[in-house]
Amino acid sequence: MKFKILAAACFALFTLKGFSQDKKFYIFICFGQSNMEGNARIQAQDSIGIDSSRFKVLQAVDCGEGRLKDNWYTAIPPLARCKTGLTPADYFGRTLVANLPKNIRIGVINVSVAGAKIEVFEKDSYQTYLSTAPVWMKNIAAEYGGSPYDRLVALAKLAQKSGVIKGVLLHQGESNTNDTLWTKKVKGVYDNLMKDLNLKPRKVPLLAGEVVNADQGGICASMNKIIATLPQTIPNSYVISSAGCTCSRDHLHFSTEGCRVLGTRYGETMLSLLGYKAKEN
Repeated sequence: MKFKILAAACFALFTLKGFSQDKKFYIFICFGQSNMEGNARIQAQDSIGIDSSRFKVLQAVDCGEGRLKDNWYTAIPPLARCKTGLTPADYFGRTLVANLPKNIRIGVINVSVAGAKIEVFEKDSYQTYLSTAPVWMKNIAAEYGGSPYDRLVALAKLAQKSGVIKGVLLHQGESNTNDTLWTKKVKGVYDNLMKDLNLKPRKVPLLAGEVVNADQGGICASMNKIIATLPQTIPNSYVISSAGCTCSRDHLHFSTEGCRVLGTRYGETMLSLLGYKAKEN
């Protein structure tokens, strides 16, 4: 009898350990509007050369071809919804995997809503914002269960069972161009994430990318002056430059190459915050 009890206890401990949090699995929360959702066209090279054991995405919505929500998959684009495009999160993850020790894995979560203001992620007032939104935007929110913020938190809590949240990536601002309250609104979303996920702001940096730069004729480039002030509102935040990142003909969305460069810059910034330096290409 004692042997059976001991065996059962050992099995229970083994099982518990098997499902324990992996401190070497770094999770990153990604959110924003169309550029973070993925507007750039995915090319063949963007779906190959991905380390299936080290770069994962936690599926946000149900898609065909065996990708079901709430499950981890190799981070082959698209990383947001089913038919979205390339996102900075793609080359952010690739950059980390290429430069971090082999025993560290990377996981991303991406909940983004094309065309939406930052208000769509305000957990207590998003319904007011969506009430006057176009039908197509409401349909995107509906894919996330109605509340993009709640879906983001639900995925993050699920991810915390597997790994450790190490940072937050934001690319948003085009729809809030010239909104001087934007930094305050972003802080509200960030603070809610920290509270709801029981995270410490000093340990979880926020990386915010500039919109298409003036050097590319970006039609929302004036917003970059506001984005640049974000560290004054959120001390542990860092602005990712979009200078030189090429864009599409609408001068609103990054081209495939521009998205790759921007994503790599997100990755290089995160590497430095983790105490590493990107290898020379």
